[in-house]
Amino acid sequence: MTYETTRRTVLLATGATGATALVAACGGGGDDSGSTSTQSPTGEGATSGPAGQVLANIDEIPVGGGKIFKDEKIVVTQPEQGQLKAFSAICTHQHCLLSSVSDGTINCPCHGSKFKIADGAVTHGPATQPLPAEQITVEGNSIRLT
Repeated sequence: MTYETTRRTVLLATGATGATALVAACGGGGDDSGSTSTQSPTGEGATSGPAGQVLANIDEIPVGGGKIFKDEKIVVTQPEQGQLKAFSAICTHQHCLLSSVSDGTINCPCHGSKFKIADGAVTHGPATQPLPAEQITVEGNSIRLT
């Protein structure tokens, strides 16, 4: 007599506790409220600096350009006078740290991806996803992480 092992056989053999563990291990959703991850929606690390930390003064961010804060993994841009934006400084392609801001784009040194300083949108691949926005506040002349 031969027996064929099926999923039903395995679930019956493991009992309710084993089946629950199996289903939980295969599950993909759930509440991550206990997580300390700082990942962005694209799965890459966002800020690593403490909230409230002063990043720079407004006059350190050139109009039509920006500045990368490598330790915090943030890039702050000023597309137009007084309009400040912040994005993750991690490329959405292969997670390299972005290296420069020039000619209206934030640039990745690894594979040449470029992102718009105004909204983080991809202007040149291979990246296909925009840079996730980061939260900053401006108090007086100071730019702070939120």
